[in-house]
Amino acid sequence: MRRYRRTLVAAALATTMVGGTAGWASGSSQRAVTGPPVGSAAWRADDSLGRALPDPATATPGQVAQFFATLTPSQSERLVRRHPLVVGNLDGAPVPLRYEANSRAVRAEHDPRYERLAEPGRQILAFDPRGRGQVAEVYGDLATARHVSVVVPGSDIDAATFDRTNDPYGTPAGMAGSLRAATGGRTAVIAWAGYTTPVGFGLDVASGDLAEAGAGRLDRFTQGLTAAGVGKPALFCHSYGAVVCGLAASEVNASDIVVLGAPGMRAGHVADLHTDARVWAAKDPSDWISKVPHVEFAGLGHGQDPTAPSFGARRVPADRAEGHTGYFAPGTDSLRAFAAIAQGRVTQRHITQDQVTRGEVR
Repeated sequence: MRRYRRTLVAAALATTMVGGTAGWASGSSQRAVTGPPVGSAAWRADDSLGRALPDPATATPGQVAQFFATLTPSQSERLVRRHPLVVGNLDGAPVPLRYEANSRAVRAEHDPRYERLAEPGRQILAFDPRGRGQVAEVYGDLATARHVSVVVPGSDIDAATFDRTNDPYGTPAGMAGSLRAATGGRTAVIAWAGYTTPVGFGLDVASGDLAEAGAGRLDRFTQGLTAAGVGKPALFCHSYGAVVCGLAASEVNASDIVVLGAPGMRAGHVADLHTDARVWAAKDPSDWISKVPHVEFAGLGHGQDPTAPSFGARRVPADRAEGHTGYFAPGTDSLRAFAAIAQGRVTQRHITQDQVTRGEVR
């Protein structure tokens, strides 16, 4: 009977999603990429400094930061040259070293998927070529920005679609760039495609398995920012990314958690997230996500709608956004509100459309 009910829930979710997504009728099961970065075995065996290097599988970001603080510039450069994929993905390592290491790693791949990532001037904070590829890029200067944000995307995002030119505000690169521009360049924004996302519509998108794996990676990523001297970020979590942020909420180091176009957060109420971060929610009237059943049964579905008054999140207006990927489009009320949150300028419990219209939210 339990299996039968699970099948019914899956069928209901699938039917609803297909009706609301212009034909997302298929999906392929994904295996989450987790664990230490490529090259970790060679890193552990490296005795060129005359002492053990921090184990990527067990060392905390704080321990990693302490280790690099003891190195000379030439020693750090040696590790970057010998182990670019490890240094580039080692949370807690100095940010400039990660940029340099990932630049080397991306160029060494000789893969058409990564050609744009190899362009000069890009600040790649993480790059993992395993699976469909994972990447994080920084817009702005993490060393000088008073406020930092992290964009967490949803389904169908990987290294190849990270900065695609069609539907740009549905990509982490497009969302991050638009958010930073809306703050007048006064913030730094990280586009974080650092987990294995669902593809199309299958059971992956209705379950929390990939989100669970992503939550662990997001937790460690934010801890690494802190260890590297970067301030607490605000998280902007789109679609399935909201599920990731919901599962990460109790451990993630964030000032605000903003979910948009969310199918749920795997919680019935904001108190169930067990976080000190302020939790915000936005959903525009034309977003097909409204047609997704807000249920959770037998591991399928993601629970309460975060924009429902009973959930208890702070509301963000999104009347001028269009569709599922329009929240960061220039000129929208949602983007203006996001920019205010990103800059720590919002003190009120909720942001209203009137406040945005009158310019009281900047």
